[in-house]
Amino acid sequence: MSIRFEKSRILLSRIAAAAVLVLYALSGSRWDVEAPIVAYLLFTLGLFLVAVGSLGRMWCSLYIAGYKDNTLVTEGPYSMTRNPLYFFSFLGLLGVGMATETFTFPILFLLFFAAGYPRVIRNEEQKLRKLFGERYEEYARRVPAFFPRISLLHEPERYTVNPRIFRKHIFSALWFIWIVGILELIEGLKDLGWLGNLWLLY
Repeated sequence: MSIRFEKSRILLSRIAAAAVLVLYALSGSRWDVEAPIVAYLLFTLGLFLVAVGSLGRMWCSLYIAGYKDNTLVTEGPYSMTRNPLYFFSFLGLLGVGMATETFTFPILFLLFFAAGYPRVIRNEEQKLRKLFGERYEEYARRVPAFFPRISLLHEPERYTVNPRIFRKHIFSALWFIWIVGILELIEGLKDLGWLGNLWLLY
């Protein structure tokens, strides 16, 4: 993956995140007004997906901390899918969208993910093919690219981890939880009357 593309992706992601927070701060959930049970179910499912996404990212980090680009990791979550970090990120992103108690934000996030991450995944897999050759080809034939196949799960009895790198990865794995916290902070400001809803979204 080119450094230029990676920087552009990160910049666009940050701009999109800022735009979403502004949109959320200026809008409200129509479900919260017309069908509170729907809003409650969306929020609850969102929290569940955020938890699964965050724990999944930590699980992935346990296996790749200190090994990325040096070793072809095929154990743990990487035994079920070649891109578990992106799969769990997908779940976390979907969960954050549902935590807004709307269908609008999850759909926006899905479109954002579909527009950018397939290319990211292809670029990374091309890099791995160059690094590991036939070993990666055999791995790719056996393990699906994105959606996990649980029956393939395999974990070793022992696994060596670099604790310093793993500690850094933990913080990045929890950013979905932090975003939900920001959403709740914005919701609290609305309850205090410091922010108003310019429009309601389904």
